[in-house]
Amino acid sequence: MSKTIIVSNRLPVKITEKDGDYVLNPSEGGLATGLGSIYRQGYNIWIGWPGIDVSEAAQPQITEQLSEMNLMPVYLTQEEINNYYEGFSNEILWPVFHYMSVYARYEQVYWDFYYQVNSKFRDAILRVAEPGDVIWIHDYQLLLLPGMIRAEVPDVAIGYFQHIPFPSFELFRLIPWRVELLEGMLGADLLGFHTFDDSHHFLNAVTRLLPVNASANVVTVNDRAVIAETFPMGIDNEKFEQLSYDPEVLRQLENLKETFHDTHLVLSIDRLDYSKGIIQRLQAFELFLQLYPEYTEKVVLYMIVVPSRDTVPQYKELKEAIDMLAGGINARFRTMNWHPVNYFYRSFPVEVLSALYNFADVGLVTPMRDGMNLVSKEYVASRKDNDGVLILSEMAGASKELIDALIVNPNNIGAIARALHEAINMPLKEQERRMKSMRQVVQKFNISHWVKLFMTRLQEVKQLQQSMLARRMSMDMQSQVRNHYKKAPERVIFLDYDGTLVGFQANIDLASPDQELYQLLKTLTHDKANHVVMISGRKHETLEEWLGQLPLDLIAEHGAWHKKYGEDWQKIPGLNAHWKQDIMPILDTYMDRTPGSFIEEKSYSLVWHYRKVETGLGELRANELMNTLRYFTNDIGLQILPGDKVIEIKNVEINKGKATLAWLQDRKFDFTLAIGDDHTDEDIFKALSGDAVTIKVGSQVSAARYYLRNHHEVRAFLRTLVAG
Repeated sequence: MSKTIIVSNRLPVKITEKDGDYVLNPSEGGLATGLGSIYRQGYNIWIGWPGIDVSEAAQPQITEQLSEMNLMPVYLTQEEINNYYEGFSNEILWPVFHYMSVYARYEQVYWDFYYQVNSKFRDAILRVAEPGDVIWIHDYQLLLLPGMIRAEVPDVAIGYFQHIPFPSFELFRLIPWRVELLEGMLGADLLGFHTFDDSHHFLNAVTRLLPVNASANVVTVNDRAVIAETFPMGIDNEKFEQLSYDPEVLRQLENLKETFHDTHLVLSIDRLDYSKGIIQRLQAFELFLQLYPEYTEKVVLYMIVVPSRDTVPQYKELKEAIDMLAGGINARFRTMNWHPVNYFYRSFPVEVLSALYNFADVGLVTPMRDGMNLVSKEYVASRKDNDGVLILSEMAGASKELIDALIVNPNNIGAIARALHEAINMPLKEQERRMKSMRQVVQKFNISHWVKLFMTRLQEVKQLQQSMLARRMSMDMQSQVRNHYKKAPERVIFLDYDGTLVGFQANIDLASPDQELYQLLKTLTHDKANHVVMISGRKHETLEEWLGQLPLDLIAEHGAWHKKYGEDWQKIPGLNAHWKQDIMPILDTYMDRTPGSFIEEKSYSLVWHYRKVETGLGELRANELMNTLRYFTNDIGLQILPGDKVIEIKNVEINKGKATLAWLQDRKFDFTLAIGDDHTDEDIFKALSGDAVTIKVGSQVSAARYYLRNHHEVRAFLRTLVAG
């Protein structure tokens, strides 16, 4: 029986110690609720830190108690908690990922402990993981874990979900250990983010910092398709709907009505954190009271700030600033019967929060940055009468879904003040229209939906990987091809050059054959049964210089030129190059605008190279150039070929597939092999009969029957063919 293993920094329990006895209570967090349906079933298990420093003597007892709840602890020492959690996670990753990089402290000791604790989690997982299991890792404290597990158990299904924002490349690259973090994340098969922006930032960081290719949202890592996808997290909406009818909630609601009977209540709930925009929110409320003095004694800001890390200097300063600002507003505006800001620095039971959600006319949620922000969704879910107004920061992930909220820039205190005025004066009909629409979103995209969506997608990704692996040339397939090769009296072998037999070079003239490749080609051509054809996009002069002395046939410039061994070069009749004078100025313009790019001229084609161009800029210019060229080339018989960091413009008649068929004309072979790596080689694969052995280099979608990963694997494969 395969099982699901959930892994997060914290276990979904609260452990309290009383005179050496430990009491365990299940946690009420949103994640714990959503994943409860998974980890409580069968052999499934949740692995994490129990939340307190447990003495060694007490560990066996707690482990026993937790195992009854399908939970498995990873015990951390106080030193590990200080450096891995408080240090690396909260003093490096948290500020950088929330665009507050000035608060980050890049300490080596933090990294050492982060690596050590991630290794501890890996060891715990490996003790229980078996083939066929699904592992779902949560959040930024465990970024290295997917890669660590992948290294030990390559075939297991690993999902990762990021609950906080992922920053833009410019910020992410500030982290000294950025490459290690990305490599760790890419150990997962499916990476989930709250918003499209987050997944886009991740893909951008990966392609700019690592030598991997990404197409759309698929990153290819050693043959494995890794997918980055958007999964906006929901809440347990039913819980908040039902709470509205809870007797304790109704009692609290009566108290609120008595206290604030003629007052508009604006509700603000946050954890103490610099990413939550609490200072700006208070400034906006102060501005609102200045701009609209008619609301004196008619509006109250009910502000709850839940204590968090207030021993850390930045948080301590933030707490003092909030205290001063809230106190200053009250001192300036209060009357005998009215305090404009009701400020509480403590946490409240869920029943009190539910009563506030039900009672507040306005939910004010304006973080500077937030992965999702579930308070906004909890407010919406609690509004059973479809009234009330949500003011929401555009920097919160939830703003992408709750589009009927009043969306504001959290830095613009004038806009927040005006939104407060609009919210308080919004007609009931308009409130209902907006709230109804948002409630439908919250109901549909709830926490269970989120869990189901992620798990289904993870299975799909594994199936996609399997289907790709089916075509990967395994040792078995290679030996079958070798047997076929050995038995065949007449064989033809079509080989592309760049990317197939040699790696790509930034300087195209440095890709000449090395001694090992010469030896391999000599051995291949030495066998009288073999007819070897080098079919390349290279200039015919270059191929002549590099390979002319070997007993093989050459097809150059994608088929424009061809030469049988011992004979002279021939070109396709009827080709002309007059079009170059129209196209060359366009390429010149793009070369001038793009440092590092250059133009290569062949007899009947022009090539714009951008391998040396800054990542991102090259792709942008290449797309622009292709769009520009399409206008010019459609009517004059030219073809645009995008390749590996190149764009080639050539005559339509020039085609590797046609050149292959022309070479094969009236000839019969018992064994046909073709190997190539790009767009142009697809024409060869399509031109050859179904029983030919066609191999694509790289794991992209292809008409070829098999693929090998790189030119090293191609050479190794060819060596097995010619071995004794």
